[in-house]
Amino acid sequence: MSQPATGRRLVATDRRILILASQALGGLAVEPLYVLVDTAIVGRLGVAQLGGLALAATVLTFVTAGCNFLSYGTTQRVARRLGGHDPVGAAEVGVQAMWLASIVALLVAPILMIAAPGFADGLGGEGAVLGNAVTYLRISAVGIPFVLVSLAAQGILRGHTDYRSPLIILFVANTVNVVLEIIMVFGLDLGVAGSAWSTVIAQAGAAAAFLHVVRSRLAPATNLRVIWAHMQPLLNAGRHLLLRTGSMLAVLGGSTAVAARIDQPTLAAHQIAMSLMIFLALALDAFAIPAQTLVAEQLGADDPGGAYQVARSTQRLSILAAVMIAIIVSAVAPILPAAFTGDAAVIDRATPALLWVAAIMIPGAIAFAHDGVLIGAADFRFLGLVALGYFAVMIPIALIVLNAPSLGINGVWGGIALWMLLRAIVNNRRTNDLLGRYAV
Repeated sequence: MSQPATGRRLVATDRRILILASQALGGLAVEPLYVLVDTAIVGRLGVAQLGGLALAATVLTFVTAGCNFLSYGTTQRVARRLGGHDPVGAAEVGVQAMWLASIVALLVAPILMIAAPGFADGLGGEGAVLGNAVTYLRISAVGIPFVLVSLAAQGILRGHTDYRSPLIILFVANTVNVVLEIIMVFGLDLGVAGSAWSTVIAQAGAAAAFLHVVRSRLAPATNLRVIWAHMQPLLNAGRHLLLRTGSMLAVLGGSTAVAARIDQPTLAAHQIAMSLMIFLALALDAFAIPAQTLVAEQLGADDPGGAYQVARSTQRLSILAAVMIAIIVSAVAPILPAAFTGDAAVIDRATPALLWVAAIMIPGAIAFAHDGVLIGAADFRFLGLVALGYFAVMIPIALIVLNAPSLGINGVWGGIALWMLLRAIVNNRRTNDLLGRYAV
C-alpha cells in the first residue's frame, strides 16, 4: 500500500476510533459514578460507613466485572459476524447472551445475599464497618439481575457500533441515582441502606431501557429459545475472561484487604483513591472498547492489516488521553480528598494515593488499549493465563506490605502501579506477536 494511501487509512482509523470513543466515554465514565456518588455521600455519614462501602464495593466489583464476559464476549462475537455480513448470526448471538445473563443472575444474586457476611469478613471487615458492608451488599444483590441484563445488552449494542444508546441510558440512570440517594440518605435518614436502594432502583430502570432498545437488534434471529450449543462459545470465552477478571480483581480486592488491616483511615483513603482510579480507568477504556468492536469487525472481514492499524491507533490515542488525565489528577491530589471526607487522617493518606493514581494512568492506557485489541481478536485464553501470572507476582508484595505496615498507603499503591506496568509490557508484546506481521 502506498504512503499516501496508508496515511489516509490511518486518519480514517483514528477518526472512527475517536467518534466511537467520544460516545463510549460517557457510558464508561458514567458507570462507576454509581460508586463515586455513593462514596461522596456515604463519606459524609462517617468513617465506619465509608469503610463498609469500601468492602461492599470491592465485592460488587468482583461480581460485575466477573460477569463482564457477557459484554466483552458478546461484543466480539456480534461484531465479527457483522464484519462477515451475517446479521442473522449476530442476532442469534445476542439472544443467547441475554438468556445467559438471566441464568447467571439467578445463580449469583442469592449467593451474594446469603454470603454477604462471609465476603465482608474475609476482606477484613469488623464491628460497624462489617455491619455497614453487609447491609449494602444484601440490598445490592437485588440489583444484580438488572446489572447483568444491562451488560449483555451493551455487548449487543457495541457489536453494532451503537455506543450512543448506552451513553444516554446510563446517564439518565445515574442522574436518577443521585437524586434518589440524596433523598433517601439525607431526607429520609436511611443511611447506607438508602444509598444501596437508590442504586438498585436506578439499575432496574436502566435494564428496562436496555431491553427496549435492544429488541430491534435481536429481530433477525430465527430462534429465540435457549440453545446450549450456541451458548457454548460465549461460555468458553467467559471461562477465560472470568479467570482474567478474577485474577485482576484478586489484586484489587487484595489491596483493599491489605489496607483494611493497616487501619480504618487507610482503608477509607484507599476507597477514595480506588473509586477515582476505577472511574478514570473506565474513561480510558473509551478507546479500548471500540477496539474490541473494530478489531473483531476487521478480522471478520478477513483484514488483519486493518486490525493492526486499529491496535496502533488505539494505543496512541489512549496514551495522549492518559497524559492529560495524569496532569490533572496530580494537580488536584492535595485538595480532592476533602470532597469525600472531612477526616484529617483520611485526607492525609488519600493525597499520596491519588498521586499514585496519576502515575498509573500512562501504563494503564497501554494495558487497557491492548486488552481491547486482544479481546477483539478473541485471544481470551492468553488474557486469562497472564492475568493469573500477574496475581502470583503480587502475592509476595502484599505480604511485604502486611509485615511492614509503616509502608502504609504508599506500599499498597506502589504494588498496584507495578501490576499495571507488567500488564502494559506483556499486552503490547502479545499484540505485536499476533498482528504485527500484518502492519501496513
